Order: sequence, then structure tokens, then C-alpha cells
Amino acid sequence: MPNSIVTRRDVIRYTAGRAAIAGGVTAIVTMIFLVMDLGTDPQVLVPVGKVARFSMIVALSVSVALSAALSFRSAMLMRQLALTRAELMRVSRTDPLTGLLNRRGFDEAAARLLAKANAAGKRVVALMCDIDRFKAINDRYGHDAGDRVLARMGDILRDFGARNDVLIARHGGEEFAGLMIDVGDEDATRCALALCRLCSTDVTGGDVAVPVTMSFGLATHLPGGDLAALMRRADQALYRAKDLGRNCVVQIDEMEAAAVC
Repeated sequence: MPNSIVTRRDVIRYTAGRAAIAGGVTAIVTMIFLVMDLGTDPQVLVPVGKVARFSMIVALSVSVALSAALSFRSAMLMRQLALTRAELMRVSRTDPLTGLLNRRGFDEAAARLLAKANAAGKRVVALMCDIDRFKAINDRYGHDAGDRVLARMGDILRDFGARNDVLIARHGGEEFAGLMIDVGDEDATRCALALCRLCSTDVTGGDVAVPVTMSFGLATHLPGGDLAALMRRADQALYRAKDLGRNCVVQIDEMEAAAVC
């Protein structure tokens, strides 16, 4: 099989090769059966029934063998294609630096969770957070340090999300998003506060220690609202947290916003 089939000529060459193999296999099998069943004398007289039986045996044997071989090969190619497609889908939905879902992956996963929660009547709280003064970190310590900070915050968020059943993603740049299902406002705030404390740390590397904090905004899902509206409200809460001095949590609902710094 060629390494790749790209042009029409490749298709024709591949098909011709497989046809030649099938023809060669048929000829070899036919010759083997001829020798075994009819002997090597070309002038020998053979009953019609014996010839018919021989023809059926050859046809059936070749058909079964070729069908099995082609089916096995097709199944292996389909398996390889399915694995490749799954890997491409995973890569297209994963942020390469942090290993978290990217925005596309988050939107798809969050939309499914939100629909299930709505159907089950469960409460949903969205979370938006970003690294405080990240541009200043890049300017002072360099972009390599900035990447280390992003990767470290990604590790903290991923581990916390896995332990607390929170969907977490890198939403873009230094901003991260999350979704909590079947949780009350007080529990959501406690969860975000714990995460805020975990993210207040020094990220070391390259002989420097970069002090890092993050700000968090929470929003409760409103009946009839969609994911985009929910995330916009969480983003508004995040901006309020920034206005209040950063390194804090602000939760917003349909009536008011509450800050916990």
C-alpha cells in the first residue's frame, strides 16, 4: 500500500495492484486444486460432475479468502481512521499549553451539561477567572515566565476541577472558565474562594519566582438563559472583582452582586 493516496493516479495504481494480487491468488489457488484433484495429465478425461465440484470449491475458496482479507484490511483502516479522527477532535478542543479544554471544547461540553442540568432542574453556576496583571508579568519576567505561569495555573485549576467535579477550560489568553452543576450560591462561593487561595502563589522557574494572584467572577444560571448569556454575566462579575482590587471573588445573581475578597 502506498504511504498516501493523494492523486487520481495513486488511486488507479493502488486499485490495479490489488486487482493483480487478487488475480494472482486466484490463479495460484486454481492451479493447486487442479493438481490435487485432477492430476497433472492435461489429456485426462474427467467426469462433468467432478469438474463442477472442482469449480465450486475453487470459486468458494477464493471468494472466502479474498473477502476475509479485504474485510480485515477495511476494518483495520476504519479503526485507524476512527482513532485519527478522535485524536484530531481532541487536539482541536484542547489548549496545548495547559492541557485544559480550549474555548471551543468548553462551549461544547458546557452546552451539553447545561442542557442536562436544565432538564433535571439542577442549579448551575458559571465561573470566569483570569490572572491578575498578566501583561505586567510578561513585561517584567518575559514570555517564557508568562507561559510557566499559565501552565501552573492550568495545573491548579485542572486538579481542583477533577477533585470537585468542576468543568474547567482555558477560555483565551490569561482567562479561564468553569461550570459547576447542582451547587448552591454559598457552596459555589466557598469553592471559588478555595481556588482563589490556591492560585495565590509563587511560580518558580528560570531562577525567578513570579508572584501570582487570580480574580474570580461567579454567575448563577437564570431560567430561559443560554450559555453565552451565563458566561457574559460571569465575565461581568469578574470585571467587578478587578475593580475591587483583584485577588478576590465576586458572585452575581439576577438581583445583586456580592464580593468576598
